[in-house]
Amino acid sequence: MEYIPQIIFALILIAGVGYFTSNIRKMIRNIKLGRKVDRSDNKKERWAQMARIALGQSKMVRRPVAGFLHVVVYVGFVIINIEVLEIIIDGLFGTHRIFAPYLGGVYDFLIGTFEILALLVLVTVVVFWIRRNAMNIKRFTMGELKGWPKNDANYILYFEVVLMSLFLIMNATDFILQTRGVEGYAHAGEIFGSFPVSQYVAVFFETMTDSTLIIIERAAWWIHIVGILIFLNYLYWSKHLHIMLAFPNVYFAKLKPKGQFTNMEAVTAEVKLMMDPDADPFAAPDPAAMEEESASLGASDIFDLDQVQLLNAYTCTECGRCTSECPANITGKKLSPRAIMMKTRDRLEEVGAVINKEGEWKDDGKKLLNDHITTEELWACTTCNACVEACPIGIDPLSIIMDMRRYLVLENSA
Repeated sequence: MEYIPQIIFALILIAGVGYFTSNIRKMIRNIKLGRKVDRSDNKKERWAQMARIALGQSKMVRRPVAGFLHVVVYVGFVIINIEVLEIIIDGLFGTHRIFAPYLGGVYDFLIGTFEILALLVLVTVVVFWIRRNAMNIKRFTMGELKGWPKNDANYILYFEVVLMSLFLIMNATDFILQTRGVEGYAHAGEIFGSFPVSQYVAVFFETMTDSTLIIIERAAWWIHIVGILIFLNYLYWSKHLHIMLAFPNVYFAKLKPKGQFTNMEAVTAEVKLMMDPDADPFAAPDPAAMEEESASLGASDIFDLDQVQLLNAYTCTECGRCTSECPANITGKKLSPRAIMMKTRDRLEEVGAVINKEGEWKDDGKKLLNDHITTEELWACTTCNACVEACPIGIDPLSIIMDMRRYLVLENSA
């Protein structure tokens, strides 16, 4: 009987991590539906770019207020979740604060830091909610953020509030139980952890009995870790997936100057053939080459885009910085670079759902072009690269727009 909590915890952990792994494998499968692209060049520069932009948030802080708030949540979320490792070990082995005896004063410092960050995250999340729902900021009220995208952003904020609150309640009740020397929490009179924030939360629990405190502490502990696993699996359906994908996305971003477009290999090969005086114009074409050429004349669906572009779609944070900088959008045109990425992801998920159901891809009679992205949006683009420059995590909406315009010109003579 004494091992039942550990068994239940192990089953929940396996189910949560297993479902998350299954969804991530589906996402990778969907990304691989795109054309292969070689981004193995300049590894040193790519690592530096990833460290500067994805880890260092260098482009995020160009807008100081939103940038600073994001850094607080980003640092808080990452660092606080270090404690999840201890929670997992405690849950599997039935221990209590297993790292404390080995880390000594460092452990106290860490717990104290976690608590201060948790408080800062709570304050920041409230500010984010006000910005999104009360301040009428244009990029948060545009058409593509109606319905699910708006709700998704708020759900993430609510998740953060619940998880941080549970963390502080768990610590507050744990602190009282340790102070009282309750069995399972006492450590020879020594208090494990530093509680600069939760010691004030503990005031609300001081009059409660030991048994009541244990129930609250255990409930907060269980809901906190199960909530983290639920949030982990929610990531796949959410714009918050960028907390995982921002790093590979920035690493694989183009290093060429933003004004330099990519030549189409099939067209380049055709031009070289035409200009080669020794070429035989009557030679039978290679069927494989013809198929490759046909498939590479622009993009009408996600299969014509490359894998980095599809990774971009999954990574999009839906922050709207790209759209707020887009001159076409500012002047009232239909184009929204953010919507281009969101619609590409929607089509990816639509295709993925067919594969999940049928076991393989079967034409559903739809395409990215016209069914999701209209020609009006594509032709409104001025190719100024403002959206690419504005994106804090290296997403390139312009490359998708250009590939689809190439399809319109080369395949439809538009």
